[in-house]
Amino acid sequence: MMADQPPPLEATPLLNEVPLLPHMVNGDSIQQVILVQVNPGETFTITTEDGHMQCIQGPAHVPLMSPNGSMPPIFVPPGYVSQVVEENGVRKVVVVPHSEFHPSMHPPPPPPPHVPHYMHHPHALLPHPPHPVFPPVGTGELPPQFIHQHPPPHVFQEQEPRSHGRTNFIQRDERSLKMQEHLKKRLKDRQASGHTNNKLNSPPSSPHKVVNSSNATIPNGNGKGQQGAGGALKQKQIGKTKGSPEAEMGDSDTESKKCDTHLSIGKPVVSDIQARSAVLSWNLPVSSQNGESHSHSPAAFTFEVAISNSGKNGKFKSVYVGEELTITLPDLRPATDYHARVSATSSSIKESISELVSFTTESCEPDCPAAPKLINRTKNSLSLQWKSSNDNGSKITNFLLEWDEGKSGPFKECYYGHLKQYKLTKLSPSTRYSLRLAAKNDIGMSGFSEPVSYYTAGMVPPAPAPPVLLEAGVTWMALRWIPPPGVSSDDSLTYTLDMEEEGSGYGFQPQYNGDELSCTLRNLRRSTSYRFRLFAYNSEGKSSPSEVVEHSTNPDKPGPPSKPVVKGKIHSHSVKVVWEPPKDNGGSDISKYFLEISEASAGGKWDTVYSGAQREHVCDHLRPGTSYRLRVSCVSKGGESQASDVTTVTTSAVPPGPCPAPALAGKAKPKEIPLQWGPPAVDGGSDITEYILEMANSEQDEHRVVYQGPAAEYVVTNLLPGRTYCFWIRAGNKVGFGPYSDKAELSTAPGPPEQCCKPLITCKSATCAVVSWESPACNGAEIMEYRLDWGQVEGSMHIIYTGPCQSYEVKGLTPATTYYCRVQAVNVAGVGLFGETSVVTTPPSVPAAVAVLHLLEEEQMEISAPFSTCLAIQWEEPCCHGAEITGYNIEYGEKQLVTVGRNTTHVLENLLPDTLYRIRIQAINSLGVGPFSHSMKAKTKPLPPDPPHLECVVFSYQSLKLKWGEGPSRALITNPTQFNLQMEDRFGRFVTVYNGPCHTYKVQRLSESTTYYFRIQAYNDAGEGGFSQVYAFTTTKSPPASLKAPKANQLEENTYEITWEPLQPMKGDSIVYILQLAAGREFDQVYKGPETSFRLPGVQSNCEYRVRVCAGRQSQDPAGPPELLGPYSPSTVFSAQRQEQGPPCPAAGPELAQSGKRLREERLIAIVLLCGFAVVAILFAVVIQYFVIK
Repeated sequence: MMADQPPPLEATPLLNEVPLLPHMVNGDSIQQVILVQVNPGETFTITTEDGHMQCIQGPAHVPLMSPNGSMPPIFVPPGYVSQVVEENGVRKVVVVPHSEFHPSMHPPPPPPPHVPHYMHHPHALLPHPPHPVFPPVGTGELPPQFIHQHPPPHVFQEQEPRSHGRTNFIQRDERSLKMQEHLKKRLKDRQASGHTNNKLNSPPSSPHKVVNSSNATIPNGNGKGQQGAGGALKQKQIGKTKGSPEAEMGDSDTESKKCDTHLSIGKPVVSDIQARSAVLSWNLPVSSQNGESHSHSPAAFTFEVAISNSGKNGKFKSVYVGEELTITLPDLRPATDYHARVSATSSSIKESISELVSFTTESCEPDCPAAPKLINRTKNSLSLQWKSSNDNGSKITNFLLEWDEGKSGPFKECYYGHLKQYKLTKLSPSTRYSLRLAAKNDIGMSGFSEPVSYYTAGMVPPAPAPPVLLEAGVTWMALRWIPPPGVSSDDSLTYTLDMEEEGSGYGFQPQYNGDELSCTLRNLRRSTSYRFRLFAYNSEGKSSPSEVVEHSTNPDKPGPPSKPVVKGKIHSHSVKVVWEPPKDNGGSDISKYFLEISEASAGGKWDTVYSGAQREHVCDHLRPGTSYRLRVSCVSKGGESQASDVTTVTTSAVPPGPCPAPALAGKAKPKEIPLQWGPPAVDGGSDITEYILEMANSEQDEHRVVYQGPAAEYVVTNLLPGRTYCFWIRAGNKVGFGPYSDKAELSTAPGPPEQCCKPLITCKSATCAVVSWESPACNGAEIMEYRLDWGQVEGSMHIIYTGPCQSYEVKGLTPATTYYCRVQAVNVAGVGLFGETSVVTTPPSVPAAVAVLHLLEEEQMEISAPFSTCLAIQWEEPCCHGAEITGYNIEYGEKQLVTVGRNTTHVLENLLPDTLYRIRIQAINSLGVGPFSHSMKAKTKPLPPDPPHLECVVFSYQSLKLKWGEGPSRALITNPTQFNLQMEDRFGRFVTVYNGPCHTYKVQRLSESTTYYFRIQAYNDAGEGGFSQVYAFTTTKSPPASLKAPKANQLEENTYEITWEPLQPMKGDSIVYILQLAAGREFDQVYKGPETSFRLPGVQSNCEYRVRVCAGRQSQDPAGPPELLGPYSPSTVFSAQRQEQGPPCPAAGPELAQSGKRLREERLIAIVLLCGFAVVAILFAVVIQYFVIK
């Protein structure tokens, strides 16, 4: 019985990959193996043992076991026939198509019910790539096991002939294509007639699939079949799947509604095929929609490469997913047929799968063989055997066996041939030999196998030495031994250790067997003696036993003793305890006991107070009223036992011990002492409940209780400052009070002094007074200093003296002024109170010195005065010191004294001009003359200055530079003398053109050859001086303007005409022109006259000439310069046009040389003047910037 949807089956490997059992292949058993060859694209269906139908996709060879040796009936699809072929004793059933068969014309016969069950070979049903298989359909449809599953037409277009030997695949593919087109047409017609849901009576839509039966429900295109022989398997989606190369032709409504966009990818190309790798490349896919093709970028697709080595319809394995167009296929098997395909996927377009490409990897050298196996050995030989490794496409022809000759050195060849076994002879006994193997084919030699070592046979080892005890425990012993003498270290020995327990009566029993040189025996009895002997084994046999040796286990540690018990009365400082021995001594006698004690409040710290063999002890030096914990442990040869149970004992309490003497709890004050004390060192075994504090003025006086309570501090008050007192303290508990503490002598702090008496004041003069006072009571501390408070206001006094003296002389007082003072005393304890305030008034005196004296300015005076001979002063009236001021004495000059009344201003007259005077003043009252004020220096102003002499230093046609007086042209310092320069205008009035401290001025914007009139005046702080006489200065004539560059016109071959522009006469003066010529660096004059052109003959060819011209003004005034030249024009360059080279240019003549020399001198003078003017201009600018402007 078949499932509704049989599960997809995996690909079956080719015949050379199926490991068949020898007796099954050769027919030695009753069972017979029959190989059924399933061609590519075909499906083979059989009934398994459990009654299910098994479908196998081709290509595959299916081995079947016949229970009785007969050929089972094979049912093939319609149009196919089966042929039996026998090769090498194995019969194969080959199914081939009938030449005249068509599936649509021949209904399939039903399968007979009497088909016997055949068993698959367990190794033959290997996985194969998933292909769609289908369940049986209703009446009129073909069962799936009889429907030929055609592959796509392109799958076998490049099928290699050596794979299956079939020649009619192309004809069958053409027939399949026609059938596919016919079924497509029928499907479209059925969908157009509205019968898209009736799938029970419709033919299959494609040779590649069969429509599901009506009872098969596939919610999302996937269905689940029933459990078959192999368990529950999943049914692949009908149509195209990721692991199948078939393209879905559409059998449902969903197929007709898919996107019209189709993606096609070309067949990949394989290159650079190696034994274990190959390069696979492909082109970008092209999408077509509505008949139009479109190209895409590589980033729009994801490519998946899958390969198969089990045929075109075998299982494909994905080896790459990415965006590259070329990859290298690694890890391939040599000499293996591979099929590869490429699928392209995109987010918006259906997946496209390329055609399959087939290739075969190259052959290479064999794989490394396995190490040779030892099949027999003797003392002088080793017999070896090995198996062939994978030949990688080329038959193995020879094997190379190498050995180290038993010397652990380099490997050397010992056999080379095609046999798979070899015997090494003439070897040494009990010797290790290392060997390795390599295989060789026509391609090359493989690598060597892992080295393997074998030993030859030898002699029985001698008797070993007895085992030695390494370490023994309570239930275990560690033993060690050495190899027998005379045995090589390379010999492989095993050892057997026998043990006999003392008194057991069982004799020696084996306890260890192995090749180690030590062992640990466990689960032994404590404190027990054991006997041992040792045997050594090798491949030849067993040695004699070693000498018998005896070793013992250690005893175990004893158990804990009994709990200690108090014996007798518990005292305040001692207690006696006893205990019993442990119930289990661990196999040995107890050698010592340990008694440990710990205070209950000590936190687990145990102290050993006794160690010995006795089982009782008196614990003394205990503290009264303290709880103690006691425990006992013991020691034997087996170790120390655990501690016993703990016994708690509490000693009886006693009155507490003496307390420490009381001490200050801070700083003592003048009338109180803060005290504190600590608890006694011994509390007597009971908590302290209260303290008693007693005090006495001295040790002989009677004690009096000042405090009784639980606190450990107290402040004793109502004491006198600076006194010493005695204190005692005692503590008490529930038993009683303890003894007194040691005496503590403590003193109160000294107090501040008492209030001072009223001080006594005696005036020595109007500005000095002596203050004296008496010393007050010190209150227990010596007075260190006194402080005198002094002031003119009683509520605002300040300290003017601090020191130990009892008097002080106050100086610098103001006469006729009332003062207040008071005194306070200071000691180490603090500052006493101020005493009563004393009052004193100083007698009157002469006036004080004038504090403010200054000079009045001219604008501050009401009347004008000549400040060249007068000085006006003003001052403020000083303090009169109790007597009214009557006048002032003014001292000036050479101690000249003038007395004035009670005024505060005065004018000193008849003084010398421009003279410095020293002035001071003093006040006068009825008691005398006061002190002079500070000196003030004042200077009278000078007389107004005279006008300086004016002269013109530089004449120009449009400016005149004037100079006056003696001094620099620019003021380097602030000059008190200023100058006023005036010039007469065209109306006859003098106007100021300059006003300042400088001694030079340049008047600009003047007319040429014109006379101008000037006058000058000087003034300073003393006033303005008179004007000077009128000076007349005349400007010079202006030179002609600069001409433009002259023009050179060639008249003949060596003659040029030089022309220039004319100038108009200047105020009746005629104009002359000077023409200069330069054949090299220097200019020479060639013409001077009134003409505006000049003919220049004798010009040399191939020589460059330069000409320039200037205008000259010829003055008609005999007093002036005869001729005034203007600047030269720019140079004009010209040369003759003749090509041949002439002789060097000759000199222009003596006149030209003389004119050039004069021109050079004029140029040098002009450069010097220009530099001088530049330096002077820079200096003037600096002086004006720093001394005039600022």
